[in-house]
Amino acid sequence: MSYKLLFTEQASDDLDLLENNQHLKKRLKAVRKALGYLETNPKHPGLNTHKFTSLQGADGEIVFEAYAENNTPAAYRIFWHYGPDKKNITIIAITPHP
Repeated sequence: MSYKLLFTEQASDDLDLLENNQHLKKRLKAVRKALGYLETNPKHPGLNTHKFTSLQGADGEIVFEAYAENNTPAAYRIFWHYGPDKKNITIIAITPHP
């Protein structure tokens, strides 16, 4: 099943920051690859997707965390949930891991 990715304003701003900063070019490549996996298979093993219990979607949706990078200082993560429609995934934020 293929999904359509929708971006919140925060997620769009996060992606714009990556796209407009030459120092984050490698990170942008990893994030784009992870977004591609999310579109085709949100359970792809490389994403290491798992529930993120500290956050809920705007309408109480279960939020998931997916890895864009791993074993990297300040590795980027993608926070998302299913919806609003059956074939949609809403990207909430794209951020470095603290």
